[in-house]
Amino acid sequence: MKLLVLLSLILSLDTLSTDTPAKDTTDSIGFQFTTIDSVGITPVKDQHRSGTCWAFSTIGFFESEVMRLNKGKQVDLSEMFVVNHTMMDRAEYVIRMYGDVAFAAGGSAYDVLYCLRNYGMVPQSIMPGIQYGTTEADTLPMHNELDAISKGYINALCHNSKIKRLTPVWKKGLQAVYDTYLGQCPDSFIYEGRHYTPQSYVKSLGLNPNDYVSITSYTHHPFYTRFALEVPDNWRMEQMYNVPLDEMMAIIDNAIQHGYTMAWGADVSEPGFTRKGIGVMPDVDKGADLTGSDMAKWLGMDEKSKSEELTKKPLPEMEITQELRQRAFDNWETTDDHGMQIFGTAKDQNGKLYYLVKNSWGTKRSKYSGIWYISRAFMEYKTNTIMVHKDAIPKEIRKKMGL
Repeated sequence: MKLLVLLSLILSLDTLSTDTPAKDTTDSIGFQFTTIDSVGITPVKDQHRSGTCWAFSTIGFFESEVMRLNKGKQVDLSEMFVVNHTMMDRAEYVIRMYGDVAFAAGGSAYDVLYCLRNYGMVPQSIMPGIQYGTTEADTLPMHNELDAISKGYINALCHNSKIKRLTPVWKKGLQAVYDTYLGQCPDSFIYEGRHYTPQSYVKSLGLNPNDYVSITSYTHHPFYTRFALEVPDNWRMEQMYNVPLDEMMAIIDNAIQHGYTMAWGADVSEPGFTRKGIGVMPDVDKGADLTGSDMAKWLGMDEKSKSEELTKKPLPEMEITQELRQRAFDNWETTDDHGMQIFGTAKDQNGKLYYLVKNSWGTKRSKYSGIWYISRAFMEYKTNTIMVHKDAIPKEIRKKMGL
């Protein structure tokens, strides 16, 4: 009898020791991804903490377009050529508005498209930008210094009561600042043995600026019309196509399935967007119910700790509706704070869909070498705009848009 009890106890302990590690293993693996579709992209770059994500992300988008249009040909285009032209344009706009609008380093995908159409483009090797010093740490203060000087320059012109009339040379002074920090934009250049202007170089790449459109999804304007999205970085007042949320997502899915990437303007201030390469929208209201943490412990956590807890592994996410998305935009919960490039899809270990997104924070600042995995819920909720080739839009939606 004692032997039977002992055997029974051993068997029960063995069962417990088997179940517990299995549960721990499941919890410890976090996110596991399997790629579904992936469109060609160029290498991840590093914007060095400057406010130029809009340039890096959209340049990456057009580099992928060159690959698509030219049988995989890879090019490395100059971000600072675009930044130099754009900031001078923005300065002129702010001056014309007497300084009553923001002058900042931010921008949108449309700034790159505008530059492509009006100024052209150059290879990175022709205008690499000025790099102060020899290490990454040396280059970090450069853009902060440039932003401070250029903003001070514009503020001095706009808000000095002694200045009643502008001289015609104020642009030359500011242009000299940007040329000093970013490099001078060439009027012509020799590349791979051929002579180009920035405009002729664009044509050689097969890029037609008229083929690209921006799309958004908000209810404060009628669907299937165009409007200028009311965010500070859309200072050029680009007219975007407005479609319902489900159709915006259908455009994203269709583009990837047919070999197109997109420039993505989004809000990444949510706790579900991590520096480790994950973007998810877990139901924060459920808190510890989702994470398995003790409720008292959960309530005592700071926001950073809650974010870490909510992004350790796949969790049930918020259900995103058109109304929820609109409310977040209207009450300033959704801002236009980052630009990246969408280029593929993946699934996690539970079969949930994610989008592959190329960031411009270098390869060492995320778990996945500069690539982010963005859940469908996050994409639905926090997308401000996408820029895409019009042929990537499903025909039935394109017809409704009047394209």
